[in-house]
Amino acid sequence: MSFTWRAPVRFSDVDHAGIVYYPRFFHLFHLTFEELWRERMGARAYVELLDVERIGFPAVRAECDFKAPLRFGDTAEVVLSITRMGRTSITFRYRVYRAADAVVERVLAAEGKVVCAVVDLAKFVAVAAPERVTAMLADLVEAG
Repeated sequence: MSFTWRAPVRFSDVDHAGIVYYPRFFHLFHLTFEELWRERMGARAYVELLDVERIGFPAVRAECDFKAPLRFGDTAEVVLSITRMGRTSITFRYRVYRAADAVVERVLAAEGKVVCAVVDLAKFVAVAAPERVTAMLADLVEAG
């Protein structure tokens, strides 16, 4: 299973060449991560995990392969899944598509992975992911 979030490509997302500036893909990854929390656990769940429980998910590795351009006016469709759920880290897979419309087909624009450590923010040391977090993410783990 996966989680999908859609966002318009805005003028501020593109560079002088008229295509999405490459770091913006990482921004889309993180926005999708945040929307996953919002949809599954409520609007304040991620903020409370950070601020109250002091558990965070800093990126420790990020990569992206760019396949096709996205342009101002396109809709980005971001598909999130998990390739590895470790005890103290989670590897998120992101596929960004140019969403289909009446004129164009759905096209893979970029594919990336972000490895996030699970961290006690008070001590900044790795900790086991809370059970409610792993339960919330369990259906996103890819088979195999």
